[in-house]
Amino acid sequence: MKRITAMATRTAGAALLAVGVAACSGGGGAATSATDGAGQPAQTTAAGFQEQHKGGTLRLLAKSGDGTLDPHINYSNGNWQIFQALYDGLVSFRKVGGKASYDIVPDLAEEMPQVSADGKTYTFKLRKDVKFATGEAVTVDDVVASFQRIFRVSGPTSGTFYSGIVGAADCVKKPAGCTLDKGVVADAAANTITINLVAADSEFLQKLALPHAVVLPKGTPDKDQGTTPIPGTGPYKVESYNPNKQMKLVRNPNFTEWSRDAQPQGYPDEIDYNYGLTPEGAVTAVQNGQADWIFDPLPADRLTEIGTTYAEQAHVNPLAAFWYIPVNVNLAPFDKPEAREALQWAFDKNALVKMFGGANVAQPACTILPPAFPGHADFCDFPQQDLAKAKELVQQSGTSGQEVSVVVSDDDVSKQIGEYVRSTLEQIGYQAKLKVISTNIHFTYIQNTKNKVQLSVSQWYADYPAASNFINVLLSCASFREGSDASINISGFCDKDVDAKIAEAMKLDQSDTAASGKLWGELDRELMKKGPIVPLFNPKQIDFVSKNVGNYQFHAQFHALLDQMWVK
Repeated sequence: MKRITAMATRTAGAALLAVGVAACSGGGGAATSATDGAGQPAQTTAAGFQEQHKGGTLRLLAKSGDGTLDPHINYSNGNWQIFQALYDGLVSFRKVGGKASYDIVPDLAEEMPQVSADGKTYTFKLRKDVKFATGEAVTVDDVVASFQRIFRVSGPTSGTFYSGIVGAADCVKKPAGCTLDKGVVADAAANTITINLVAADSEFLQKLALPHAVVLPKGTPDKDQGTTPIPGTGPYKVESYNPNKQMKLVRNPNFTEWSRDAQPQGYPDEIDYNYGLTPEGAVTAVQNGQADWIFDPLPADRLTEIGTTYAEQAHVNPLAAFWYIPVNVNLAPFDKPEAREALQWAFDKNALVKMFGGANVAQPACTILPPAFPGHADFCDFPQQDLAKAKELVQQSGTSGQEVSVVVSDDDVSKQIGEYVRSTLEQIGYQAKLKVISTNIHFTYIQNTKNKVQLSVSQWYADYPAASNFINVLLSCASFREGSDASINISGFCDKDVDAKIAEAMKLDQSDTAASGKLWGELDRELMKKGPIVPLFNPKQIDFVSKNVGNYQFHAQFHALLDQMWVK
């Protein structure tokens, strides 16, 4: 990889400043929008399907596939983005650009559910005439089977997002026998589904709108389907998937648009997602019109060129996300609190921002919760790099000289950041090495305790706008499962006192958002001191599209609405 100098990166960032102002827009014609102060469309309303823009092949590029095709298991930004055009749940995030994309709308349900006065019972009436790609009608039995399957496959959020369903606790303990017979109840005559919760949950509808809760055919096997496509209800279906070569999406012949807000008809006739090209090669392909969009972070040494010559094709949007180092608190040397604190002082986060592409595409992170996110508190207890202090803490911990390995994915940005982390670890007293593995397996590999990963470089993108989506998901006891590829608590952190405060904050979310926000901020500060996570920086999304593409829209949850792009 080319070495990125500070001057080159600052120049790239400056060039993209103008792009960030001009290109943070919701789309090119199918929606109307006005931008707010952050550059995001303040209001967006969906227009009807524009038949004249239908057709063509949308060509997407990524260095590699993004893991399993199974929506109940996959927990990656790349495939979650694709799943929007393949699957549906009872409810959905509105499929438009801008802040309105956080709205929850009925999807496979005819309307928003009836909710009991105590907030513990949700009753949904299922739409009629919705079909899977196989041609089979969606029934209440499919809905029940899908909720059972979330637990039977030990989905990564079964113990967090859906743990409040009556019977879920037993299902987490014994996945194979999960029935949820009192938690998810079907009434075939009335065509309704009733979900009973142990306690009210102000975030429950948001959780139901995520891919982990999509409805699949009731005969879907209770194991990870890997590269085998599972029939869905969306406007597209997967014709083939090789995570080292290509994913091909074609139109679902059994799809008829039932809700423009929840699941709009797609524009391209085919979507080809090709893997294997480097980010450098991908940028050149888009510039030459040989491809239409790139998933991977753009190479920093190409940002100046993109931000000037190709400015009209670049779209910059802020993200509720962070790059971070999960610190395994159960393995030496980071089972020692002094060693974990050393890491908080060790890294120059401004240098990391420069590696990522500059101040206009990222900012240093001091907290777990991103800026302007619910519960975020404006503090910075580790404001700058202090190598002397970090080295002193390593010595105090008695771990100086120990071997430490850092695992990173094989994209260029991650490798450079990983090398910087490795070098810094050497400076503070460790014998450090870098382990680079395929992006396709990186996320599952670092989650599994069997692989004994001490440190890794990872990213987290908010599933929905709630503090619990960072703190509860990444650091609660329920999110840690030894020996599982789906243990999203990569740090292995489990603190009963912290768990109790998480539960208190989530309960307060239902009645006093100001008080809950304050508690989340306090929890963030406490966790920073305990050190299971080292936040690095908060990124922005740069989508670089070809001149062949129109109607770009940025969804706050799932990013570019790929199937809504027009292809010339």
